[in-house]
Amino acid sequence: MQYIKLDKINLKNDPTINEKWVQSIIANDPSILGLGDILLKDMERKQPRAGRLDLLFQDENNRRYCVELQLGKTDESHIIRTIEYWDLEKKRYPQYEHVAVIIAEDITSRFLNVISLFNSHIPIIAIQMNAIKLDNQIGLQFVTVLDETALQNYNDDEEPELQISVDRSYWEEKATKGTVTLADKLLALIHEHIDKNINLKYNKFYIGLERKGLINNFITFKPRKMNIIIQPKLERNSAYDTIIENTGLDFLDYDTRGGRYRIKLTENDIEEHEEFLVQLLKDADKYYNN
Repeated sequence: MQYIKLDKINLKNDPTINEKWVQSIIANDPSILGLGDILLKDMERKQPRAGRLDLLFQDENNRRYCVELQLGKTDESHIIRTIEYWDLEKKRYPQYEHVAVIIAEDITSRFLNVISLFNSHIPIIAIQMNAIKLDNQIGLQFVTVLDETALQNYNDDEEPELQISVDRSYWEEKATKGTVTLADKLLALIHEHIDKNINLKYNKFYIGLERKGLINNFITFKPRKMNIIIQPKLERNSAYDTIIENTGLDFLDYDTRGGRYRIKLTENDIEEHEEFLVQLLKDADKYYNN
């Protein structure tokens, strides 16, 4: 395999690049930030007597991310501006949980220490942006150097105040009809082995469950174009990690904030590993509802 030396560049000193360009790249593909499954809510969001927030995102748990971007090194004004916008958004929309996100090309140890001090009282994430040039192309890499610690974990037993409901056709268009039917196949296993009174509930960020009209998300589903991601609510333990690994299923990660395993399934996976999936569903139901 041939080694290629990557050329890291400073975007602030590049005459052809500006902050608006980077902002549009992030807005078009928020996944590059590594903040999970987030959707763009607004760009250049006007703040009362305080300028404009660069980017506002929202995830499936109705958590909002107030993102401030800066080329070059971060500084005092960048940190203060990020926290100020976070505070304004939190006060304007108290029904949402808000996280402050600061992005810069260079977050020095000095300012990382300052951000860490705020981090013990304010949910704040620091992300360092690296720009790599290869021939005439530029790639962006985002590395989280400080994650939030002050956020309380979201409790699935208390559904967010504002759930964004959609219908089945929304997911069939976002994914495919075929992958949405995988949720039906898993629901059939739930009906057979757990409770026939459970139905799918279509939300904008995931397909959840309801039991006799009440939210019961012991597992949630995210259909994709080629597969479906299942998210059983379980406390992480090494025994389960080993079992999942031994099945050969595509284990994506464990969502520590939501307390959920994330596993990618195809139709063949559901048929081949039905016994394991039934046990997984039973364990998640027991853990969530006890």
